[in-house]
Amino acid sequence: MEKTYVIKGKPETKWVLIDAQGETLGRLASKIAAVLMGKNKADFTPGVPAGDSVIVINAKDIQANPTRVKEKIYYRHSNYPGGLKAVAYSDQLANHPDRIIKFAVKGMLPHNRYGRLLMKRLRVFAGAEHPHKGQQPEKLDL
Repeated sequence: MEKTYVIKGKPETKWVLIDAQGETLGRLASKIAAVLMGKNKADFTPGVPAGDSVIVINAKDIQANPTRVKEKIYYRHSNYPGGLKAVAYSDQLANHPDRIIKFAVKGMLPHNRYGRLLMKRLRVFAGAEHPHKGQQPEKLDL
């Protein structure tokens, strides 16, 4: 019987910069989720937060399927009667482009405490500027 490999000690993590300009939403989100979980590393262990922190810039320039742009609607509920809110993709892109990428990545991560922990390592910015220059992120080409 083969034993499961578990990383020892605190895993080494770094900061990664991803430019979303011209990228397709779903493909970008799946690659971000893989980096957050650490699946791109040789010592990947399920359930151990060994992935890197991710900074995404130029979220306002993300591309999506034309049908999705017309038909996609983001729903949220306030937990009060009649509290359902609906926001179209185009309105979300105009007002909060960072949320589009966050929702897509969140859907590709585990839906438990581990996934919520990984979401804290994701920073998304609409423009090309970000305040994390001190972390010296390395640019990741997708």
